[in-house]
Order: sequence, then structure tokens, then C-alpha cells
Amino acid sequence: MNPLFAPRHLADILPHHADRSGAAVAVRYKRDGCYRDLTWAEYHIHTRACAAALVNQGLQPGDRVGLWSENRLEWLLADLGILTAGGVTVSPHASLSAAQVHYQMADAQVRWLFVASAAQLEKVRSLRSELPALAGIVVFDAAAAGRDAIAWTDFLAQGRQLLDALTPELERRRAALGPDDLAALMYTSGTTGEPKGVMLSHGNILSNVLACLHAEPPAADDVKLCWLPLSHIYARTVDHYERLVAGLVLCLAESVDTLVANIAEIQPTHISCVPRFYEKVVALTAHPDPAVRAAQLRGVFGPRIRFLGCGGAPLPAAIEQALRDAHLPIYPGYGLTESSPVITFNLSRRNKPFTVGVALPGVEVQIAPDGEILTRGPHVMKGYWRNPEATAAAIRDGWLHTGDLGSLDADGFLTITGRKKELLVLSNGKKVIPTHIESLLVADPAIDQACVYGEGRHFLTALLVPQWEYVRRALHLTGTAEELARHPDVHALLRQRVDARLADVATYEQVKKFLVLPQPFSVATDELTVSLKMRRNVIFARYQPQLEALYREEPPPAPVVAPG
Repeated sequence: MNPLFAPRHLADILPHHADRSGAAVAVRYKRDGCYRDLTWAEYHIHTRACAAALVNQGLQPGDRVGLWSENRLEWLLADLGILTAGGVTVSPHASLSAAQVHYQMADAQVRWLFVASAAQLEKVRSLRSELPALAGIVVFDAAAAGRDAIAWTDFLAQGRQLLDALTPELERRRAALGPDDLAALMYTSGTTGEPKGVMLSHGNILSNVLACLHAEPPAADDVKLCWLPLSHIYARTVDHYERLVAGLVLCLAESVDTLVANIAEIQPTHISCVPRFYEKVVALTAHPDPAVRAAQLRGVFGPRIRFLGCGGAPLPAAIEQALRDAHLPIYPGYGLTESSPVITFNLSRRNKPFTVGVALPGVEVQIAPDGEILTRGPHVMKGYWRNPEATAAAIRDGWLHTGDLGSLDADGFLTITGRKKELLVLSNGKKVIPTHIESLLVADPAIDQACVYGEGRHFLTALLVPQWEYVRRALHLTGTAEELARHPDVHALLRQRVDARLADVATYEQVKKFLVLPQPFSVATDELTVSLKMRRNVIFARYQPQLEALYREEPPPAPVVAPG
């Protein structure tokens, strides 16, 4: 990376690299079973063509443009095309329903919308009449194009034909852009209530990118594999924009289902993940011999791995320990959408187990008297879209109130202890941090997921999803998950494991009763956010009758099983 390169805004990056490294590879992606390379010069031309087509269609600086797609090359090109035209990217997660996307598109008043496939296009068609500001739709999969949607290839072709004529206008817009201009409108995952539109400026995002690169300087031979959704700020900043500014190649995984295979093919040096992925990898390599288990874990990530990033949610201590025992370079960090997102992270040269690292350069962190984590600096959002009340509540005296609880040690390392809003208060006044109890439970190889319940009650209960393959082996049982969830031996095994895992916590922190769930919480059922955080209100609403049964005076039948 050229240390003198400090772009004013995100649209300055591609012209810089196209001029200096045009023939070098910028993006590596898989198409039709083969990896293909995109050079910096090609990246720049495609992006400008997209921008020219948007300008030709009447897009004005500051207009919002929707980008609804899973990760793919076209996502990267469309995002930078929107920014080059002076627009603002609004990126719903690919898994959202039509109603959820409608809320975001209507709230943001999007002018144009990019979608990936025929399925997404049909969802948009079902609500097109309710989006009066929407002027047009571009679909990445050409076969899905029709009278009301233009194919991506045709859209780019239009832009290329107009590029010479529109180059002065594109350059005028690029010169007019500044750090304070809005770059992204990102809707929060909505673990409680309706999502809010987080306004991130070019300066917000670039300050975070440059601080990350300064704290952990890249090497010329870095190979970054991106698989987390680019619709989420975590991957967009630390994968997409960091690689752009650094001028290094970004490799796109095909999907989450092919991730392990893609790691073997790419053999990356760096990869960013959420805790759920590490939990699954550790569970699948649960060999009784520690040496064999460590070798299996190292084998998943390949011989060149130098940095395993982790964010989006707290990493359970037992999972981090398993990775460390395998001598894997696991470096958890912390942040949120409203902070662009990185606030702290562990560095390869300065890290401390079971913390989320130290503050980035230029980022301030302090702990409020009630334990809430506060942060201040250029990374803090402009505010919530059309919601001054929520903005005023979140940012006070320049400090962003994160809603998370934590502590700072003498060396400046931050430890997350829970969510302020998720703090449970039992009927006896005792306070419980559910994420702490859950992290202890999922550390057991028999437990895949756990969700603790008990606000206002006199004891804790939990929803447990077993690690079914482990349970089958341990009990020598066969059958479907639905059948095994009703088996008394499964209930007895889980009772034993829960008691063992919580042996050292306070009496009021013990889980007295639990439900056994056949199927895991998922994004598809709206029980997890796209960053795989539990949406507790959705989960508790779904299982409310079964949870209520656990608090009756009479002993519940064993086992109590919630519907799958």
C-alpha cells in the first residue's frame, strides 16, 4: 500500500489504482466452476460504466440506490458505481423478505434498485406500486430481465456507450464529493423493534479503513477471502474497502455453503468470520485426542493463515481457547454499524486472550458509570435517517452510546460483558447477563445453540439446540432430530451437561429447566440477524407457551419439546 495515498472519499480509490496498477489483479471470483480475475483497470471501467448509466437515468448526487443481492462481483461493481455517480448505497440483506425490503426501500426513498435474481425481482414486483420513488430496476441475472427490469450487462453497455460524453459530469461529481457526504444508508439488524437507517459518510468509513490499516499494516502477499455478507458493514469495511484502499486482491467465496472448500482452494492469509462459523468448525473437529483435533482445526484454515478476524457478536471463551490451543491466530474485535464498524480489535503484535482488543488510532473508548461502552471519533455515524430523536438518544456530547456493557483493563484492552438491553432482572432483583450463561453452555460439545430466558421470573430457563451428531454418537442413538428431541436419554444428557457447565456460577444463574429444540435458530426463520445474533423477542414470542409451561408449579413432563 502506498502510505501517501489518503483518498478524500470512496470514489477516489479506483482511479488511483487503475492509474498505477491497472494490469494487476484486484478481485478474484468464481464463475462457472472456475476462478476468474478482474484487473484494476477493468474494475475502474466497469464501475464508471455503471455510474454513467445511473447519471444518464437521472440519478442526482445524494439519491439513494438499493443494492439487494448476495455477495458477487456485480455487488462490488454496483456499489462503487453508485458512489462514483454521487449516490448513496442502501443494501438490504439478501435473505430478507419482501415486506422487510419494502420497509427499507420506502423509508430510504430509493430511486434505482439493483437485484440479483428472478426470485428477488418477483418480490420487488409484488410491492412496486408501493414504491413511488423507484424509477428503475437492474437485475444481475440477465435471464430474469423483462419489460420492467434491465439486465446488468445491458445497463453496463449503455453506460460504456455514454462514457465519453458523461466523463466531464462524472469528474465534476467526483471533485464535488467530500468526506461529510453520505455514502451508505445501512439498516440495523433489528434485534428489537424496527430497524433504523444508519447514515455513514465517506469520511466515517474511510477513517475506519485507514485506522485499521495503520493498526495492522498489510503485507504485499496478503490474500483476503471474503464470505460475510457485503450488505453488512463488517465485511464491507474490513474486506471490501480495506482491500480497495490497500490495493490488494480480494477473493470472493462462492457462498457460506462452499466456504471450507473455498478456503482450501484460495489458501488465504486473512479471513474475517462471525463466532457462529468458528463454533461450527470447532464442533465438527471435536476429536477426543487434542493433538488430532488441533491438526484438524489447522487443516480447515490452511497452511498460510496469519489472521483470523472475529466480530459481529461475542466469541465464546471456549471456542477461542480451542482455536488458540490449535495455534491458530484468532484476533477478536468489536464494533457496530453505527461506528463504521470497528472500535477495537486484537492486533497480531498486541493481543490478549478473551478480550476484543484495543481501540483503533483516533478512536476513543470509555466506560460509563453504569458499565455501558461509549465511543467517540471520526468513525461515529452522522445519525439515524429521518430520526432525530433516536440520534439524540444514541449520540450525547459526541459520545456514541453502544448499548453494550464492558470493562477496560490497565493495558487498554476491552472486554464485553453483555448487552445493556439484554440484562435480565429476576423477580428477586438479581441481575443476570444471559450471553455469559449462553457462552458457558455452547462450550459443551453436546450443545449447539442456547438462549436463556427469565426476565421478571424467579429462576432461569433456556432453549437448547443440541449438536445432534455428537448426541447420536454419545448415546448410540439413531433417528431424526425431531424424534431425538423427545427421547428421555437426550434430555438426561443435556441436564447433566448444563449442570456441569454452570457448576461455578451463582445459584440464581443456574438454568433450572429447558426446552429441547430439534432445529437451530436461523436467519430464514427471522430468529437470527444476518450477523447471526439472536433476535430474542422473535424467539421468545415463538416459544412463549412452552416457556410459560416451564414456570408452572407442577413439574413439567420430561422432556418438554418446542415445535420445530
